[in-house]
Amino acid sequence: MDIPFKKDPEEYRQGMLFPGNLFDLLPKDHCCFVYEDIFQQIDTSSLMKNYSHLGQNAFDPRLITSILIYAYSQGVFSSRQTKQRCKEDLGFMYISHLQCPDFRVLSDFRKDNHEFFKECFKQSVLLALEAGLASLGHVSLDGSKFKANTSKHKAMSYKRLREQEKQLTDEIETLIQQAEQCDDEEDQEYKERTGYEIPEDLQYKEKRLEKIKAAKEALEKREQELNPDKLIEDKKQISFADHDARIMGKKGRFNYNYNPQISMDKDNQIIVGQHVSQNANDKKEVSSALKEIQENTEKLPDQMSLDNGFFSGDNLEALEESGIDAYVACGKEHPDNQSINNSNRKIKKSDFTFDEENDCFICPQGQSLHLKSSGRDGTKIYHASINKCSQCPYQKRCCQSKKGEARTIWTDDKEPLRKAMLEKMKQAFSREVYRKRKYIVEPVFGQIKNNIGFRHFSVRGSPKVGGEFSLVCMAHNFSKMVKAIFKGTVCLQSGRLTPVMA
Repeated sequence: MDIPFKKDPEEYRQGMLFPGNLFDLLPKDHCCFVYEDIFQQIDTSSLMKNYSHLGQNAFDPRLITSILIYAYSQGVFSSRQTKQRCKEDLGFMYISHLQCPDFRVLSDFRKDNHEFFKECFKQSVLLALEAGLASLGHVSLDGSKFKANTSKHKAMSYKRLREQEKQLTDEIETLIQQAEQCDDEEDQEYKERTGYEIPEDLQYKEKRLEKIKAAKEALEKREQELNPDKLIEDKKQISFADHDARIMGKKGRFNYNYNPQISMDKDNQIIVGQHVSQNANDKKEVSSALKEIQENTEKLPDQMSLDNGFFSGDNLEALEESGIDAYVACGKEHPDNQSINNSNRKIKKSDFTFDEENDCFICPQGQSLHLKSSGRDGTKIYHASINKCSQCPYQKRCCQSKKGEARTIWTDDKEPLRKAMLEKMKQAFSREVYRKRKYIVEPVFGQIKNNIGFRHFSVRGSPKVGGEFSLVCMAHNFSKMVKAIFKGTVCLQSGRLTPVMA
């Protein structure tokens, strides 16, 4: 007995008398239609200088930009995969206008236009502000590590670089002497030069030496900028593939990474500022973040919330000068500090009280840590008494020295700012404001890394990496705009995004 399965439609095996629109096969509420309408507002006039009316017709830069943004919003980062999707996926075909740029066109456009992507990200911020999706009432700043396009196996320490440079230089000199001797002997015997084995080996070693010297010079330049007038430690490393990447990580898992920062608006999780940092921590990132927000929106937020990684003198000073009502967590427990009597918790610097009048720190047991040394840059080091520390019940949780020395605290001339923030974060209102951060900025890195799957960069070098991260952030912003349109909070009128009036 035959089971009555559904039959194929007639159109499946024969052509249609009147061909319909290919994109009628897509659902009416497919996101590609909304993306296409929004993409029409992208201004690509700054790229026109790169094109000429001579030669073959090029792809419209707005089209390439639209394809890349849409691809990143759908979790497609490979140029080859993007090209394939433009052939097979109706959504991609609609965004690409049934054109199919070669993967090299897409890849080169992404690598060569990093400055334009930053400008394009700014356009996404302005569109969001115009649509009422961001207000800069409360902005949260955070950073996260993303893997660079290199690995630990393509790196070398400064000591090893110097050794390899000397070894290769000696080997090249030896090969040159051998080649000259061989040439002289063959000239005497054959009256002409022969022998090709040594020059081939010489050519390889010369190319290797060039890479060694370039990496060594890049490392020396980097260390001179970071630590001027200081000797470079032998253990300092640099990657051959990406000189700008830095070793970062925690809990024993280290790799070459970048540290992108995003400033997230509270209203609809619109990224209003972003930059890529080469620093392993966030202690000097606020100044750059505020500059980005100012350039993108021409104003600064009313409030900002930041986690404990931003609790540094430089960051607090930048926030103080900006006049922003800032809330910075002062300990790993964030504002809700655990009790000092908890036997599992280490005694941190935030548990000490700074006595500005007597210029000393007071520990939880009442011992004074007095100034021992100070530097020209304002840094200060305070030491406790070894006798008192050895008798303290908190000694194992407080003293961090492996040699059993007394507790030491490092600080600078910005300690009053730290003290003021510590007092501010003890207030119930401050803790309530700070708690908003956990649903403003923290979920966004999860959306970027897990939802769309962006965890590592495809390009090399800090400028190009910055351009690609701008592409990631504008893809996020455009996706938020699309969702707002589907929710009915924003609409397209005369080609412009406008808020829907209640």
